[in-house]
Amino acid sequence: MIRTAFPLILLAAAAPLAAQDTTKAAAPAPAAVALTVADAAVARTIVDRMPQDTGAAFPDSVGSLVFFTKISGAPAGAATVVHHVWFHGDTQVADVELHIAGSPWRTWSRKTVPADWTGAWHVELRDAGGAVLKRVDFTVGQ
Repeated sequence: MIRTAFPLILLAAAAPLAAQDTTKAAAPAPAAVALTVADAAVARTIVDRMPQDTGAAFPDSVGSLVFFTKISGAPAGAATVVHHVWFHGDTQVADVELHIAGSPWRTWSRKTVPADWTGAWHVELRDAGGAVLKRVDFTVGQ
């Protein structure tokens, strides 16, 4: 057994060693996308990709609301991410991730509104880094 292993060890030792480059720089971070908000509204529903029954005050029986946004500045074909972040008072109650694939781009999220969650609400449009691009305030049941 020693005779068989010895030639293999010699062959492995005689083979040239390949150098490994450990100094490669990390890929550059993607450039920040400058998004602009062309339109934003809280509404009862969406019809033909447009908000319907928009407002700043809704009855406690509304059931659900949508946050509609029309965004410009996203590169075509790239997966740009934004968030619709819903708040009841100062408490965050939802964070909806949405993908923007062109400019302009219309998108929306829907939030169920329990009848006993009355009072001040707001929803924010945030970019992937968390910066607030738009805030819309509204009330429910008051």
